[in-house]
Amino acid sequence: MSDREPVLLGLDGSVDGAFAPRSPVPAPMPPSGPVAQAPRGQALTVYVHGFWRRAIAAAIDLAIVLPIAALLGWIASAISGVGLPAMKIGLFDIDLWIDLVLAMDPGLVMAMALTWAIGLTYLAVFHIARGQTLGMRVMKMKIIDAYGESPAPRRCLVRVLGYVVSVATLGLGFLWIGFDSEKRGLHDWIAGTYVVRA
Repeated sequence: MSDREPVLLGLDGSVDGAFAPRSPVPAPMPPSGPVAQAPRGQALTVYVHGFWRRAIAAAIDLAIVLPIAALLGWIASAISGVGLPAMKIGLFDIDLWIDLVLAMDPGLVMAMALTWAIGLTYLAVFHIARGQTLGMRVMKMKIIDAYGESPAPRRCLVRVLGYVVSVATLGLGFLWIGFDSEKRGLHDWIAGTYVVRA
């Protein structure tokens, strides 16, 4: 399948009347412009983005978050006096990094916790405020719910927590995007969201 696939959103006919996507259909859509919102109960065709475009957007987001986390980690380390051991560790000295993780080194634990907190806050703020991160904006994509609308704040927070679950599966929750017919990762399935052309 290509990196962009059409997906029809609409009533799935379930007993409780919940809305969910149907199977992808090759319906035409204008090459540019925002996704039109259909009234609830009517089908809407959108183009979802696949693994590679979303991976590039995630790399852009990481390039924004990691320097901020490094700066705040350096400030927190200077204030608290807690830092990594005074040994020369290269970025690719995997054995030493694993030893520090297994030893629960306080400096490394603090750096990891701070990075996670900043990353999750970044995701939550941009998901709720704009329906897209800065990386998604660059790659011209946004998040919608099953109705084709911007997701509610609660759904955005559930999606952000879904990122944690996707990481906890050793990244398989993200790799799922490449194999799913609707190009949804585990976090998308948990929150009931799609990443579509903006």
